[in-house]
Amino acid sequence: MKKWVLATALVASTLAGAAQAKDWKVVRFGIEGAYPPFSWTEPSGELKGFDVDMANALCKEMQAKCKIVAQDWDGIIPSLLARKYDAIIAAMSITEERKKKVDFTGKYALIPNKFVAKKGTDLNFTKEGLKGVKVGVQRATTHDKYLTDNYGSSVDIVRYGSFDEAYLDLRAGRIATVLGDASALEEGLLNKPGGKAYEFIGPSLTNPKWFGDGFGIAVRKQDKDLTKQLNEAIQSLREKGVYQKIASKYFAYDVYGQ
Repeated sequence: MKKWVLATALVASTLAGAAQAKDWKVVRFGIEGAYPPFSWTEPSGELKGFDVDMANALCKEMQAKCKIVAQDWDGIIPSLLARKYDAIIAAMSITEERKKKVDFTGKYALIPNKFVAKKGTDLNFTKEGLKGVKVGVQRATTHDKYLTDNYGSSVDIVRYGSFDEAYLDLRAGRIATVLGDASALEEGLLNKPGGKAYEFIGPSLTNPKWFGDGFGIAVRKQDKDLTKQLNEAIQSLREKGVYQKIASKYFAYDVYGQ
C-alpha cells in the first residue's frame, strides 16, 4: 500500500512538473528604446539597436517567435515580474542587488563607464572636488548608485528618466557632467551633431561592486528553463560568429570583453 501511494505521488509530482514546464515558442523581450547604440526608438515607434538585433537572433537560435516590448527604464524590472514580458535585454548590469529580484544569463556585453563634459571642464573626482557639482545620471541605474555610495551628499546628483534628458541639460549648462557607459555616451552625445564640443573626463569605471559583471539578460527566478536556453543561445551565437557580426554594426571594439 505504501509503495502504491509513493508511486502515485511520484507520478503526480512528475505530471505537475511537466505541466509547469513552459514551451518557449514565443519569447517577449522588454527593451528600453532610449539607450543608443543598445536601443533607440525610430520616429515610427519601431525599436532598433544592438539589443533588438540580439533579441531577434536569440529567438531565431531558439526557434522561437520574438516579440519586442518597449518599456521605460524606471519600471523595467517590476514589469518583468508582472509578466508584461519574459526577459529584459536592455544593457542591464548584472549586480548582486538586482540578483535578489531576478535571475541573469551570463554576460552578453561588457563596457567601461565614463564621465562626459564640455571640453575644458576641469573637475577633481574626489568628494571635495565634486562638492556641489551637478552630475547627471539615469535614475535607478548602477551609475546612480555609484555616485550615491562614493560621493554621498557632497555631489549634487541630478536624476533623469533617460539619457536624452540629461544631454539636454548638459548642453544648456544646467549640469556639469553626465556619468554613463562609454558606448551610450559616444552614440548619444559625442557622435551626434555638436558632439565635438564634449569629451570624456575623469576615471574609467569598471568595479564589479557597482557595475557588476557585464550586461546580462534578466529573467524571472522561476523561469530557469528560459535562462538556460538563453545562455545556450548566447554561446551558440558566439561560436557561429553571429554575435560578432551583429556587434560590428554598432561597436568599433570588442564589446564582449574577456
